Amino acid sequence: MARGVIGQHGSGHGIRNRQRPFLQPACRGDAGKGQILGTLAEKKNQTILVKMTRRSDQHNGAPGDLPARLRVGLRHLEVFVATARAGSTRSAAERVARSQSAASSAIAELEATLGAALFDRVRRRLLLNENGRALLPMAASLLDHAAELEHLFSGAHAAPLRMAASLTIGEVLLPDVVARWKGSHPHSPVHIVIANSSAVIRSVAAFDVDIGFIEGPQTHPDLSVQPWLTDEMVVFSAPSHPLASLRRSSFEQLRAQPWAVREPGSGTREASDRWLLEHLGSIDIAFELGSSEALKRLVATGVAIGCLSRYAVASALADGSLVELRTGLPPLHRRLAIVVHKDKQLGRGAEDFVRHCLATLTDNAHSGSGPRRPRETVAPRRRAGR
Repeated sequence: MARGVIGQHGSGHGIRNRQRPFLQPACRGDAGKGQILGTLAEKKNQTILVKMTRRSDQHNGAPGDLPARLRVGLRHLEVFVATARAGSTRSAAERVARSQSAASSAIAELEATLGAALFDRVRRRLLLNENGRALLPMAASLLDHAAELEHLFSGAHAAPLRMAASLTIGEVLLPDVVARWKGSHPHSPVHIVIANSSAVIRSVAAFDVDIGFIEGPQTHPDLSVQPWLTDEMVVFSAPSHPLASLRRSSFEQLRAQPWAVREPGSGTREASDRWLLEHLGSIDIAFELGSSEALKRLVATGVAIGCLSRYAVASALADGSLVELRTGLPPLHRRLAIVVHKDKQLGRGAEDFVRHCLATLTDNAHSGSGPRRPRETVAPRRRAGR
């Protein structure tokens, strides 16, 4: 918007000559101070100067030129994403090493700049509204790319790889996969959060991690699911358990036993509930544990029988500390999957790791080592048990 700046030169105190003024040719002044477009002649020694200025954020260039400056900064977005994840500016300030007042000011400035509220204020909580939910994926992606830029000219040359995995995948499958990947990416830091599948889905949906690994059919409307491996559920016991010596345990015998199972919310628990309750009707759940390792150690004492992924019990079955029970239950296969957010553009490292996981599956199918599809591992074991 143009602004007029009026000044007087000479000894006169005002404009008294009503003669029609005339506009003289413009002369350019300092670009930073505006332009003198003309002089209005009134009387001798009197001149009115018309000075045109332009707002500092006003674009005045050829089509395709960038504006003079961007008003949204990475610091604003960093605080916004941290607040969206934490639910308050106080917790967000701790995540980004700022004071609470600075975090609150950053949110207020961002909302003022965008001309829209990004949060609903509910008591002391800040909850994303529809505007905030639309901004979150773009803001998270910009921050990830900014992190890659920071590492570009450092010794690492790679941004951290952030993942979340279910317990079976995180404790049994991923360590070998990550170790092989690190061989070709030695400078890439890897951060893995291990939790149950429900927590993994929440972490990916909230942009806390880049990639998630889950068990079973659980999903989320904001996530893309890439099938990875297929697993099989196994009923097992201690070698000394009475059912271990039977050629086949009946459904009545299985219903009469105390069971040790995973906690609600895990993909393994969802699969075991669906499988066992459908065919046995009811079971005596004596123990619920949030760790597969703890569950195996408990079952090895002989106080209960258990149900876990074949991947989770493979080593214990191989060394004889646990035995697979022969039952009349039909086999249950379940899907293991890789999940990413639909609105998130993965960084170079994350994309490379997903490709590595899928390539590892293909390579192992040919070599006969590592994670394999159940068609190659499970079927021979079922035939051998008959």
